Parts: sequence; C-alpha cells; structure tokens
Amino acid sequence: MDISAFGEFELIARLTAGLAVPASGDIGVGDDCALLDLGRGDLLLATCDSQVEGVHFTLQSSPLEHIGRKTLAINLSDIAAMGGTPRYALVSLLLPPRLSIEALDGIYAGLRAQAQRFDTAIVGGNISSTGGSPQLVIDITLLGTVERGHALLRSGAHAGDLICVTGSLGDSAAGLQTFLRPAANVSPQDLQALRERHTSPEPRVREGQLLGSLEGGKVTAMLDISDGLSGDLTHLCERSGCGARVDLASIPLSSPLLRVARSLQHDPLDWALHGGEDYELLFTLRPSALDEVRSALQQQCATPLTVIGEIQPLTSGLTLSYPDGHSEPLHPHSWDHLKKENKV
Repeated sequence: MDISAFGEFELIARLTAGLAVPASGDIGVGDDCALLDLGRGDLLLATCDSQVEGVHFTLQSSPLEHIGRKTLAINLSDIAAMGGTPRYALVSLLLPPRLSIEALDGIYAGLRAQAQRFDTAIVGGNISSTGGSPQLVIDITLLGTVERGHALLRSGAHAGDLICVTGSLGDSAAGLQTFLRPAANVSPQDLQALRERHTSPEPRVREGQLLGSLEGGKVTAMLDISDGLSGDLTHLCERSGCGARVDLASIPLSSPLLRVARSLQHDPLDWALHGGEDYELLFTLRPSALDEVRSALQQQCATPLTVIGEIQPLTSGLTLSYPDGHSEPLHPHSWDHLKKENKV
C-alpha cells in the first residue's frame, strides 16, 4: 500500500502513534507548534513547514520575493497561533540544477525582508540538490518563545464560547482561482488584492501576541486557518472535545472576493469554508470578553474581529446555521497535502 491511500492527517496519526510521550509541561504533536519547557523563563515554540514548487507555488505565477515571504509567513503564522514571538529560523533549500541564481536571489530577498520585518534571525540551514527532480523545495524550521502561562492551545474551548476570526476568509482561494481560470469584468485592483492574499499572506503575529497576553483566560483556544475554516475548526473541536455552530451569514467576506465570485459564478462561502491558506486566526472567546478583545485588536492592530458562531457540546457535532434558521452538518473539506488534485 502506498501513501496515496492515506489522507494527510491519517498519515500524521500513523507516524506519531509510537512517539514517546513528551515530558511534563511539553506538548508535542497536535497544535500549531511543539511547546517545550526547558525549565526556566519562557517556553520554547518549534515549528517547520515546506513549500514545494508545483504544489504550493510556481515560478511563473508568483513574484520571486513573494515566494520567499510566503515560505516564512506560514511558519510565522504557526507561532502567532500560539500567542508567541518568533526568534530564529533555519532554512533548508533543495535546489534543482536548472534554477537560475537570479531566481534564488529574488526568493531569498523576500525571505530576508520578511525575517527582518518580524525581528527573526536566520541562523543557519542546509543546501542540497534535488538530483533528478525539477522541483524547488524550501523548508523552514522556526523557533519562538511564549511567556509561561500564556500559550494558546487548540484544546481549551468550552461550550458557550464564541467562535471568532480575524480579517476576512476565502481571499487566498479566490486569488488562486484567478490564476487558474480567467475572471471577466474584474478590475486589476481586485485581481491584485486577491492574488497577493494567495502569494504573500500576512501572518497575524502582532494579533496573536495580543491575544496571548490577555489575562484571565479570556481567549480559550486558538489556531491559524491554513487548511480551511471547516478543517481547522474540526481540529480545534477534536482537541477540545466539543461541537460547534457556524453562522453562515456572519462569515466575513471581502468585496474583491464577492466580485470575483460573481465573475466566476462560484459560491464565495465555498472558498471561505474550505479554501485554506488565509492564515487568519481562528479562536474561541469567553462572551464577557468580546468588547474588550474586539476593541484591543482594532486599536492596537487595526484588525477586525468577527464572531462567526458558538462552541457547542460534543453531542451537537459541527453544524452550519443558515439565515432562514435551518441547520445542516458541517463536513470538513479542506486542503490535504496528499491529495493528487492539490496542485497549483
């Protein structure tokens, strides 16, 4: 049996089933980062992620600097999802022989600029040839820290908590579609806005730090939206042992997304629910803290907070609530790295 018979998360479960139990205070597989207690000071955060040419980007459709910025941004987003501060990055490059030095310089310029913007030091890495493979692969390991007692996990949500997101959802998936399908009667401004959400996402580092700094357990659980709202909310509920209700009418959709959806005759909520790579923060919140947290995000980060639903008891499952009052089950249908159709 080859790995194509498995989904990504099935394979992760298989590979991690025999791992040693982390030491007391450590959290290994299951959150956006490994959380490691070295016995003094802040806790250590560790994450890694890869970008593969032809799967996550193409040299033809993505500006070179955007490739470098996105490769680090997705790791920065993992640190943000834990309420942490990025510190040190290690970069591994698997280089095909046909890659020009000019292309590599452009990619690295974007990577360095992103690191400098978020006070992250690139401290090492590795370079290897891909041999006969024509694909460029960039792999980053990112280390960060979080104040003891302030790490935000996926496992803290409780029935009655509000489900919240930063920003707007679905823009990255819509941007990808404009590369794959011509969108008639769409302005260059809308195309650029959506395509940049796909090729150069904004990691919500400041927002994550703010949410993690709040006292009194106001924010109860958090992760970033990388695989799609439906899939990532499922991960949060599985870790927290709860259900959830999502109010479709409350999901924040940008104006460029709505206009492109009309042009392509596509349901914009499909992109918002299942598209992935938005790298917005999905978090749960005690209802009494809503006004305080919304005000803080707006004033300190100029970032909107939208309540999109409520955490429910486990027996309620995951549901979508429609404006006319009826509900349907919410089935996760998100990015899976092992699916053959997931190519750009």
